[in-house]
Amino acid sequence: MPDHGSRIARGHIFRSFSGPGIDPPSLDKEENSFGWLSQDTELLPKRVIPAAVLVPLINRGDGVTILLTQRPRHLKSHPGQVSFPGGKKEPCDETAEDTALRETEEEIGLPREKVNLVGRLGQRTTGSGFKVTPVVGLIEPPIEVVTDPGEVEAVFEVPLRFFLDHSNEKIETRLIRGIDHKFYVFHFENLYIWGLTARLLVALRDVLEFK
Repeated sequence: MPDHGSRIARGHIFRSFSGPGIDPPSLDKEENSFGWLSQDTELLPKRVIPAAVLVPLINRGDGVTILLTQRPRHLKSHPGQVSFPGGKKEPCDETAEDTALRETEEEIGLPREKVNLVGRLGQRTTGSGFKVTPVVGLIEPPIEVVTDPGEVEAVFEVPLRFFLDHSNEKIETRLIRGIDHKFYVFHFENLYIWGLTARLLVALRDVLEFK
C-alpha cells in the first residue's frame, strides 16, 4: 500500500484495478449511495435512470491529478456543484464506458481516444434518481480542454495525493427531510467537494490502498 504522501505510479493504478476482488467490502453498501454515511434507505428513489461518470486521472510528470468540473451556477439541478464529467445513458451507448466517454467529450472536449480505461468503482444511486456507474480512466498529457458552457463552468485539476491524505477528509452533517445525515467533504483551495463526488473520491482512495 503506498504512503499517503507519496506519488502514485501509473502501474500501481492499473494493478489496483486488476483481478478479482478489487473493491473493499465497504464500497458496495447501498446506504452510502448518496455520499452520506447513514443507513436510511427510505430516500432512495423507487425508479432509477442508468448513468455514468468518468473519474479522469491525469498522469502529470510531477504526479497524478484528478480532473473535476464545476456545474454552471444558473442550472436548476445542482448549480455550482463540483462533479465528474458524465451523464445519463443514451440509446447509442452500449456500455457505461460508452456513456462516460461520450459525456466527457461533450462536456470538456476530451476525445475518448485519449482515455486509457482502468476499471470501475461500485455503482451509486443519487437522490435525483440516477444509478451511476463510475468509470476510471488514465490520461496521458498533453490534453486540451474545450468546455460546453451550458454544462461546465470551470475545470480543475487536484493532485491525487491530496485525496489520499486522510487528514483532508472531513465529515459534515446536513438536515434532510428532518433527518441528520453525515457525508464526506473535501476542501481544496476554493473548491467545496461533497456528496456523490466526495464519496467516489473516497472509494477511489480505498481501492488504491486496498491493493
